[in-house]
Amino acid sequence: QVQLVESGGGLVQPGGSLRLSCEVSGLTFSRYAMNWYRQAPGKEREWVAAITSGGGSANIADSVKGRFTISRDNAKKMLYLQMNSLKPEDTAVYYCHAEPSDGFEGYDYWGQGTQVTVSL
Repeated sequence: QVQLVESGGGLVQPGGSLRLSCEVSGLTFSRYAMNWYRQAPGKEREWVAAITSGGGSANIADSVKGRFTISRDNAKKMLYLQMNSLKPEDTAVYYCHAEPSDGFEGYDYWGQGTQVTVSL
C-alpha cells in the first residue's frame, strides 16, 4: 500500500518559516520524481516545486523562488519543503506528489495534504 504522509504545517506569522515533510512508503522512492503542490481556498491546485528522482535537479515556481527550497532523502524516503519569508498568500493546503520517472512506468500518487496558514 502506497502512502504519502505530509506533516509540518501549521499557523505561522508573516515572515516566519516552516519545514514540510512527506514520508513515503510502499513504493521505490528513488524511481519517482517528487513535487509539492498547494491549493488555496477557492483556487485551483498550483505546482510549487519539483525535484528529480536522484535529487540532482530541482525547480521552483516563480511565486516562491528565493523563499522555498525542495529537497529529498532517498535513504529515508523523505521529501521536504523548506519555506522561509512566508506571506499570507502562501496560505494553502500543501500536497506532496510522486510521479514515476526515468522511463519507469507506474502511477502517480498524492498525499492527503497539510494546512499552512500565514497570518498575524
